[in-house]
This record gives sequence, structure tokens and C-alpha cells, in this order.
Amino acid sequence: MEMIVKTVFELQKMLDEAKINSKSIGFVPTMGALHAGHLQLIQRASEENDIVVVSIFVNPTQFNNKEDLIHYPRTIEQDLALLNENCSNYLVFNPEVDEIYPPNDQFKPIDLGHLDNVLEGKFRPGHFQGVVHVVHNLFQLVKPEKAYFGQKDFQQLAIIRHMAKAYGFPIEIVACDTLREPSGLAMSSRNMRLSEEQKVEALIIWKTLNFVKANKLTLSPSELKNRAVDFFEKGTLKLEYLEIVNSENLLEADDWKKPTVCCIAAFCGQVRLIDNLLL
Repeated sequence: MEMIVKTVFELQKMLDEAKINSKSIGFVPTMGALHAGHLQLIQRASEENDIVVVSIFVNPTQFNNKEDLIHYPRTIEQDLALLNENCSNYLVFNPEVDEIYPPNDQFKPIDLGHLDNVLEGKFRPGHFQGVVHVVHNLFQLVKPEKAYFGQKDFQQLAIIRHMAKAYGFPIEIVACDTLREPSGLAMSSRNMRLSEEQKVEALIIWKTLNFVKANKLTLSPSELKNRAVDFFEKGTLKLEYLEIVNSENLLEADDWKKPTVCCIAAFCGQVRLIDNLLL
């Protein structure tokens, strides 16, 4: 099964046939501009399920910056070619906005608590409510056994786990490691907007994350954060935030007793990049 559908009707017709034949369904939601990181998710999903639904939908509700939405890369022909060359047993769902957000949309928002107020949530108000809305609606349409997400969007992953539990979705949320360029730069659809020179400049993010990991045993989290900010600012990127947080609740880490993660967001020119590293 390798095909593309545009409507909910077509999607559900295909999936109903699959379920009648007792086929397991995996799901990889994307906004397109596919790269090797996406392929890693899709290939793992293919290994663990009979059919993989890959959604390609640039979700307007999660952009709090209109310019970012306008400039987000849309490369559907290249995406389909990449999937055709590298994947099998997949179904592409490439809907229009009114297919995802119909007039009778039954979505009811949930309280995300502090998960929505720290890190990305602090700088992108409304972003995660948009993410929750689209993933909720996609989960209801696809009804997969498993859904696959990359750890590069660490906070998003935590929120999707929270929302799946809150809405009672019987879906296993599978986290996959961040895939990186040989240089260490985290793969991202936004990298398409970077020049070769900017890709080199953006390596300060990866270098800073490794600086944090290398100095974890000699400094407290707060001391290390200050040193890491100084290290980062030797580069040319504009830092939005650098935080060392508890990897389970995303609150600021006071010590190293519990698992921690360092999260960074920064601008390389007009392009906003995020990355993280488990410590």
C-alpha cells in the first residue's frame, strides 16, 4: 500500500479495509518538508506495524508567528518522491485545512498546566494548544495502535503523552532519537532555509549542548546554565532560551539527582532552531 489520499472519507475507507483484515496501523504526523529524521520514524513504524499512515499537513493553529507559517517549506512533490524511494507499506494523508478542522469539530481543549508555560510555551503562546488540537483530531481520524515522534521536539513529546492520557487515547507514543547531520546539526525541515554558512554557524547549538554534558559533574545546574550561556554567546546566533530542566516535568533542575535535559532555542538569521540533549 503506497498511495496518497486527500479527504477524511478516503482515509477512513482505506483504514476500515485494513482493520477488517486485522492489519496494525502506525502513525507518523508531519508537516512535510521531509528529511532523513522523518524517514527514520517512518521506517521504525514500518518495522512495527503492517501499515503506516504519514500525514503531511502544515498546521496553521500551531504558528503564533504568521511569517513563520508563510515561509514554512511546502515540498509535497519532493516528499512523495522521498517516500517512494525509501519506504513501503505507507499511506500519505495530505488534507486541506477544512478536513482537519470541520465545522462540527468536537475538540475540547485541556489544561496543559505548567507544560504549556515553560520553554517553548513561554515564547510561543498558544503553540501547544494548536499542537494538541491537530494531534487530537488526527488521532481520532487514524486511530493507530502506535504513533511516532522525534525527541528533538522534547517538550512536544511530553505534551503529546500528557494529552493522549487526558483524552484516553489507547495509543502507544513511541519516542525516537534525534537524527543529526554528520556535523551534529539536528535534522529539521527548517534547515532548508539555512545557507551553508548558516549551517556552520548553527553548530554552536550542538557544541553548547556537549559543553553542558561535559561539565555536568563539576557544576550545579544553575551555575552550568550561566557558563553555557556565555559559551553559546561566543557564536553568532541569537539565543532565545537555554534551560536545564527535569526531563519528566520540564521544571528547572535544582540538582542532578533526577534525569535532566538541556533545551535550547535560538535564531540563525530569521530561522528559529531548537535542540536538546539528555544529560
